[in-house]
Amino acid sequence: MRKRVVELIGKAVEAKLSSRDEVEAFVDRECPAPLTYGGCSSCVQVDIGSDEYVLCDMGSGVRAFGVDVLQRHGTAKPNTFHVFMSHLHWDHIMGFPFFLPAYIPANVVRIYGCHDGMEEAFRRQHGAPSFPVDFSQLPARIEFVRLAPDTTHEIAGLRVRAMRQRHGGDSYGWRIEHGGRILVYSTDSEHRVEDAPAMAAFVDFFRDADVVVFDAMYSLADAISVKADWGHSSNVVGVELCQQARAKHLVMFHHEPACDDDQLRAILAETRRFEEITRDGVPLEVSSAYDGMEIVLG
Repeated sequence: MRKRVVELIGKAVEAKLSSRDEVEAFVDRECPAPLTYGGCSSCVQVDIGSDEYVLCDMGSGVRAFGVDVLQRHGTAKPNTFHVFMSHLHWDHIMGFPFFLPAYIPANVVRIYGCHDGMEEAFRRQHGAPSFPVDFSQLPARIEFVRLAPDTTHEIAGLRVRAMRQRHGGDSYGWRIEHGGRILVYSTDSEHRVEDAPAMAAFVDFFRDADVVVFDAMYSLADAISVKADWGHSSNVVGVELCQQARAKHLVMFHHEPACDDDQLRAILAETRRFEEITRDGVPLEVSSAYDGMEIVLG
């Protein structure tokens, strides 16, 4: 963040800005992306205007979400939270002990997934010596619901379907439909381009999605060589799958932690260029996820 601010101030000094309008125009021109992509692990909210909340995964990002809920609504009104889990690796559940709504009586947190060991995983990280508050002491009602994959379920006003993905210990992508709009949340998934049936299955899973939140952690070269079998995919495969599926918006997600903001901006530019030279007439919007990003489907 400091590096980016210093760079921007230097450019602003060179530009000799003399009015607020010039400053705002400079910021619009020089900051098309966020100052920083952030570092929270996976947590995505799906807001359909309901009184109940819907999330995908409970990584460290769920802490800020919980704080925001309390700031806006306080503790007087009970709330229900529906959470769709991709898998149980620690970076996807580590935010739960810091999820403040779980500490408020009358709240309900209902956690859905396709793994047998969901409840055990959440309870284990609350136990000694990992955390000082035992799971049994949480005042909210915490429920675990195991769902069958490849089956459409009606939950919280949504039509949801899970699909198994290639990842250590298995991961599941979620296709979520509401009001004619389609969101696909597909993180922690490795795609083998030589496995034509599997690729075709994901094209069908992504079909006509308005937004695909996609694991683009590696470059294609890394994904098929030194990091093969590591359970993650690439920006290039994300573009190809979305183009074939006629999806509208690819959001690259689960960034490589070793990449800094400049590298992520470069990857975004390269991916947009790749989409441009490979498109077959139907543009695919490409974005990179960042902490606090909001996408509105009109």
